[in-house]
Amino acid sequence: MSLIKSISGIRGTIGGASGNNLTPIDIVNFTSAYGHWIIRNHADNPKVVIGRDARISGQLVQNLVIHTLLALGIDIIDLGLSTTPTVEMMVPKFKAQGGIIVTASHNPAQWNALKFLNNSGEFISESIGQEILNTLTSDINFAPIDRLGTISFYENAIEDHINSILNLKDLIDLEKIRSRNFKVVVDVINSTGSISIVPLLEKLNCDVEVLNGEMNGNFAHNPEPLPEHLNGIQKQVMTSKADLGIVVDPDVDRIAFVCEDGEFFGEEYSLVAISDYILSKKKGTTVSNLSSTRALRDITEKHGCQYFAAAVGEVNVVEKMKSVNAIIGGEGNGGIIFPELHYGRDALLGAALFLSSLAEFGKTTSFYRSKFPNYYMVKSKITLPDEINLDIVLDALNSKYKSQPINRIDGLKIEFDKDWIHLRKSNTEPIIRIYAESYSETTANNLIQKIMSDINLIIKELN
Repeated sequence: MSLIKSISGIRGTIGGASGNNLTPIDIVNFTSAYGHWIIRNHADNPKVVIGRDARISGQLVQNLVIHTLLALGIDIIDLGLSTTPTVEMMVPKFKAQGGIIVTASHNPAQWNALKFLNNSGEFISESIGQEILNTLTSDINFAPIDRLGTISFYENAIEDHINSILNLKDLIDLEKIRSRNFKVVVDVINSTGSISIVPLLEKLNCDVEVLNGEMNGNFAHNPEPLPEHLNGIQKQVMTSKADLGIVVDPDVDRIAFVCEDGEFFGEEYSLVAISDYILSKKKGTTVSNLSSTRALRDITEKHGCQYFAAAVGEVNVVEKMKSVNAIIGGEGNGGIIFPELHYGRDALLGAALFLSSLAEFGKTTSFYRSKFPNYYMVKSKITLPDEINLDIVLDALNSKYKSQPINRIDGLKIEFDKDWIHLRKSNTEPIIRIYAESYSETTANNLIQKIMSDINLIIKELN
């Protein structure tokens, strides 16, 4: 079916032939390459933290990962069922040399993946990822019998994670949140949100109603937290007369909110609302990727601060945040990154910050949403003929719109006053992904149609 090798790890569908799917052979080979890199760079008693989400293949994949690393002589700290941000935080806590998260994040149940972390608990860089992908299994030496790795288990990682969030007392107003006694419906999509975001909400004195709480990996709907997949929680929020709904993905690094009237707060606006709240308490720069809403830039500038854009991808956002010393950043897919806690997308942190902001606001979730700019984003894609060089197409568009503000750090982004369109190459298909945003949905759609027409004309000229 599919095997995707990227700089941060590998992901694919379970079963089938090696090299085309995520099979035991592929899991062992890529884990060995990662372990080989760990040993070369941390030769003395290397240690790696492992955790997984609740998908069906998780235990199988995790066992293969753990025993491969043990065979290399690497010690393991096994967190068992966990979340991506929890594993990230445990790497520096245990002074480990790396971490592996067994999760395919928002992908459907037949998928799984290995996400590789460095010794800071952050996703590995592009150069390290390429080094691991290029490693030949023939270069790898496994440990002799007297130097095999050892395994230890740590069961309090999620509790540690939650306590670290609750200790952010300058931003998380526990008394104010608890006094509101929010009624919350939360969809944890049959994964580890059950043992992470639910207990966090309970510690915040929320009246919690859980949807899809069984951690069996049989996802009740498509696990990506997009409006088209979430009719159930929309209805339940209204039926239960809840103050809001909260949605996470299977590894709990993305978050989205539903208003009390059943309308979506907007996945793009999770980061916007939380950033507005943080900037009201302390000033600093913000970062999101090029395909995220302009609303973050608007509210950042409203606070007299500076916004920066990064290439798409968490590792790129983190790199940019470090370079400009950002106090908050993330991605429009509901990924909140707050460096004061750690450099990784964190839905648990996002929930606590959002509730603190909503408690301070003192009115309904829908009224809270109305205080932010209301942009419309439209997403599309265009498939190119095999013989067409994508870079030539983007260069031609760059030339055509050279009088407009243009950003080329990741594909091509063109700004038209407060409207914009972003085109970037897919890493896995011969297509261009196209995103457009405007105050008007019609204008956003028209922008995409105009760019598609331009691309088709360029292709004709190239032929």
